[in-house]
Amino acid sequence: MKLSVIIPVYRVEATLDKCVESVLNQNIANMEVILVDDGSDDACPVLCNQWQERDSRVCVIHKRNGGLSDARNAGIKRATGEYLTFVDSDDYLEPNTYLQLLPLMEDCDILEYPVEKSVNGEKTSDLSLQDRTYDNMLDYWINEEVFDHCYAWNKLYRRELFENIKFPVGRVFEDIHTLRRLLLNAHRVKTSSKGLYHYCMNEKGITATAKGPELEMLLDAHLAALKHWYTPAYYMRILNTQMDVYELTGKEPMLRFRYISPFDRSLTPMQRVKALMQDIFGIKGICILNKAIHNNLGRR
Repeated sequence: MKLSVIIPVYRVEATLDKCVESVLNQNIANMEVILVDDGSDDACPVLCNQWQERDSRVCVIHKRNGGLSDARNAGIKRATGEYLTFVDSDDYLEPNTYLQLLPLMEDCDILEYPVEKSVNGEKTSDLSLQDRTYDNMLDYWINEEVFDHCYAWNKLYRRELFENIKFPVGRVFEDIHTLRRLLLNAHRVKTSSKGLYHYCMNEKGITATAKGPELEMLLDAHLAALKHWYTPAYYMRILNTQMDVYELTGKEPMLRFRYISPFDRSLTPMQRVKALMQDIFGIKGICILNKAIHNNLGRR
């Protein structure tokens, strides 16, 4: 089983070596590491070439800057492995992560594994998973609450899933769009308690600094997923995003109204309150009310 590891590279000269070293130390002989230099204007192109000279498993793509999605797509096009995965160049892996996970890929299409998040070296949160197998994608999407961790990088994929699927260029929160499409083509997904992906949060990254236009893209991605995998709890999570988008942009709500019972036991207490308010005031009404409350609090 050959694994292709795709690492987009752009202005990460301070973290690239640690990232690549953690991948090459996975004790996987049948592996290729594809470094995609996305037009980086720092020392990264030179560092990529040095890694290629140092280890025969490394190959480098130098291209014009096109963004994260474009870089991943270039890596996928070059990949020759039966399986592939992604690593962001400011993150790193726990030793032997892939060694433990690859044997589990023999009878599944996608495998998700745990994540530890940190900011400036301080652990902030983690994503723990149990050893489970899903043949129903709705069960996976809802039971694992995958909509909260659609990350491209803590998953291994069967290469053929990407034959007609690319990451959307020019969009943010592109992982949600892509994972949704992959799951529609997948037959079996596994989660594993083994391995660990170390995600080093960037306080200046898109997730932390998203404004109205970026949140609109996030909302659009979830609305597309909602068509396939609806539950009241997921709908209420999307309503939160819709309220944020309305507050920042004032645009007409994109989310279509669905009656949600405030007595639904799958909802949290706060979600039940919001469900009742939505049922009374409608989606635009609750958006207006939410914005008014925040504006009033901001004046104090």
